[in-house]
Amino acid sequence: MVGQQRFSRGLLVGLVAIALSGCVTVPDAIQGTSPTPQQDLTRVMAAPSLYIGQEARFGGKVVNVRNEQGKTRLEIATVPLDSGARPLLGAASRGRIYADVNGFLDPVDFRDQLVTVVGPIAGTVDGKIGDTPYKYMMMNVTGYKRWRVVQQVVMPPQPIDPWMWGPYPRHGRYGYGGWGWYNPGPASVQTIVTE
Repeated sequence: MVGQQRFSRGLLVGLVAIALSGCVTVPDAIQGTSPTPQQDLTRVMAAPSLYIGQEARFGGKVVNVRNEQGKTRLEIATVPLDSGARPLLGAASRGRIYADVNGFLDPVDFRDQLVTVVGPIAGTVDGKIGDTPYKYMMMNVTGYKRWRVVQQVVMPPQPIDPWMWGPYPRHGRYGYGGWGWYNPGPASVQTIVTE
């Protein structure tokens, strides 16, 4: 009976952990005011004038930071975002944008970092990537979030109560209970984006 209670408690803890890990929300700083900010850069670049003034949310890697009078311009190589508005690691760039943030941001803190920005689309501007002409979408940032990339160790399933030393109910003796999970292999390391 004690073994079953431990098993049930362990199972419940595991199910709660799985349920909570699925509940991802967008941080307040990049929530925006629209229930569904535009996130499809390809669609916006196909007809940019239709989207001027519409709220958008984009994220990716900051490839350049330029401080100007009263603002900082972030050049971001955008990638798709997950349900929590975090840039997806390893995803190919969908294109580049200029995101203008009011005030000064230190380039040391933002260059080569992952960010998500939200704000109204301001149009497009011609620029260059290296020597190649490129048309950038521009947006005025009302909120931004800088993300951290960390590695975490993921342990394989562990025994709940593998040795259960105690009365063996069917045989009326003491010893190994004969049930439990086993460790199928080594731990793995995952790289994740977090706050």
